[in-house]
Amino acid sequence: MTPDFVAVIDGSTSKTSYRHSQHHKLRALMEGAYGATNGRYAMLLTTRYVRRMPKAVTCEQFLRGVTAYFRKHYPASMLPRLTEHPEERLTCSAVIFSRVNREIWMVGDCHCLVGGTYYDNPKPAEAELAAMRADEVHRLLAAGKTRDELLRNDIARRVIIPRMLETMRQQNITYSVIDGFPIDRRHVRIIPLDFQPWEVVLASDGYPFLRNTLADSELALQLQCINDPLNIGTFKATKGFHPDNNSFDDRAYIRFKI
Repeated sequence: MTPDFVAVIDGSTSKTSYRHSQHHKLRALMEGAYGATNGRYAMLLTTRYVRRMPKAVTCEQFLRGVTAYFRKHYPASMLPRLTEHPEERLTCSAVIFSRVNREIWMVGDCHCLVGGTYYDNPKPAEAELAAMRADEVHRLLAAGKTRDELLRNDIARRVIIPRMLETMRQQNITYSVIDGFPIDRRHVRIIPLDFQPWEVVLASDGYPFLRNTLADSELALQLQCINDPLNIGTFKATKGFHPDNNSFDDRAYIRFKI
């Protein structure tokens, strides 16, 4: 939060073993926290950029500016490889409210409520990938694997990783993310708000069911964990609830009135 912006910024889960933390420019950002994920680096870069933005910046200016800011943190020697391998880029999604513009900008996979009306901006292949994983889980269960085995060792997710990497080649082509490469405005959702009072909820996709309060959103998440921890039923996801974690994905939620 700043006086002019409210944002939820969600780093993307790394799909490969490559980590940018080996590079000096990015190590400095983490102040010694070597080994941090690429998604966390991306979140921190975007957070820093949003905090410094002029209050009247437009969505288009934000998209160009944050892209240039990321680009400065990539060593020049890495750019040819990152052009060919989007899965190795620093990547995050963000949903941002601009006070001056009275707009919500949705870049990547995130969602929000505006006066109780739900909005999202999903990746085109996400539902297909989640369905592929669910089919594989059902096959493994039928073959004798137990639910607990698959929760602790999600081998069904590993089956879809190659397909996930393929879809990432469409990053900033068929869907938008923040990754230091040009963001296609056509895949950024902008929600304009008039000057009547509004209650707004911004959240990461770690909340599969977005409710008007944090407590109700957490309750819906807990019920999902109890009823379908593998996430293969009515709600399908590309991963399940690992027993050592309190959710299947990291999550952020903020509610405010304007």
